[in-house]
Amino acid sequence: MKVAAILGTLLLGGPVAAAADRPNIVFIMADDLGYNDLGCNGQQEILMPNIDRLAAEGTRFTNVYAGAAVCAPSRCVLMTGLHTGHARVRDNHGERDTVPASEQGQKNRIPLEPGDWTIAELLRSAGYATAIFGKWGLGEPGSTGVPTRQGFDEWLGFLNQDHAVDYYTPYLWQVEQKLAIPANEGGRRGQYVHDLFAERAIEFLARNKERPFFLYLPFTIPHANYEVPDLGPYANKPWTDLEKTYAAMVTRMDGEVGQVLDRLRALGLRERTIVVFCSDNGAPGTTDGSRFRSGSTFRGQKGTFYEGGVRVPMIVRWPGKVPTGHVSQQVWYFADVLPTAAALAGVDAPSGLDGLSILPTLLGQPQDLSGRLLYWENRRGQAARLGSWKAVRPEYGQKLEVYDLANDPDEAHDRAGEHPEVVARFEAAMTAAHVPSPYYPRETTPTRKAKRKAATP
Repeated sequence: MKVAAILGTLLLGGPVAAAADRPNIVFIMADDLGYNDLGCNGQQEILMPNIDRLAAEGTRFTNVYAGAAVCAPSRCVLMTGLHTGHARVRDNHGERDTVPASEQGQKNRIPLEPGDWTIAELLRSAGYATAIFGKWGLGEPGSTGVPTRQGFDEWLGFLNQDHAVDYYTPYLWQVEQKLAIPANEGGRRGQYVHDLFAERAIEFLARNKERPFFLYLPFTIPHANYEVPDLGPYANKPWTDLEKTYAAMVTRMDGEVGQVLDRLRALGLRERTIVVFCSDNGAPGTTDGSRFRSGSTFRGQKGTFYEGGVRVPMIVRWPGKVPTGHVSQQVWYFADVLPTAAALAGVDAPSGLDGLSILPTLLGQPQDLSGRLLYWENRRGQAARLGSWKAVRPEYGQKLEVYDLANDPDEAHDRAGEHPEVVARFEAAMTAAHVPSPYYPRETTPTRKAKRKAATP
């Protein structure tokens, strides 16, 4: 049993930190927030004083990558420490013909299984209280993947991404039951359900202030549908309706981040808590081309393996531990979060992970990560980063593109023809990184778009 293995480590005198040395962990993740949507990353139009304050009080990381370019696999990488060449969930939907009969009728979503480790299981076995409020994406109703079967004590939110676009849903999932939202029944729009996540988070903090806790807040903002109760300071802006609504959603989320930060301070937990803020993947095209330039100058957007699809904003604060007002260019990604959480809790991480502890990096200490491979794949294509080199195969059957991110962060110039030795190294490493999954067979027939591109001189 997974938990028994960790309990054995604890009882046998493994690397367990004293309770006073183990920080609380609050991990806040926005949904489809672009790299450039944060003021601290250059955004000048959207007000977010609390997230900017978080950056000023901690370290802002400029070279951090999501686990995938869309939500479900990115969350799987985050929770399990395995990249998408090994993870259980590698895309938003799997292949119908290979999904067990018990999962039919649920749009081929593949749930986590009992043998899969999660951050929550690891931390709960180390004595942490665990909770998730927001969007899960790794298990359908009654499946082995629901949060309370994957290490979480408390849970309220959306189980999948299709449900999560409804900000006025008549129900949410709580533990393993539907929780009715009477104010939204019959088509009414009385409760903006996103607000409930911050409310539950604040209640959880107060109830668990005397013990270590892991609070996971995967907010649904600013994912489409774009809707918000009021436009706030943007109501009279000479902007499009989309721009005003998007900005109001982000600012509303910022206010709720501020509520969490203020409650930590009021409870005397500020210095004992490491707070992380990030996004689950890059921004969609709906906002990338707007006045906000959500994806900055990066190529691509959500759903692609170019920088605009996988490079995400990342802020970490831990007063007295993580450097204040610092900017780090260290390269790391979501697979590193589980082993880092294990190091924070003073327990051994499971073996066989693709991530590694970046605790020295968080603490501002030297850490050589230059020789490691970061890897992404889905049913259509794959990508990897090694040092300053980035390789992208948009679709299987196409040649590998290679970019020198040190000199070309916008991936404008394919250097594959100039550096065959780099291509060969990536080909070998990416082949080794992939373990076939019956749920996600590769699509090797190029799409019509890819065929047209290949035929273009």
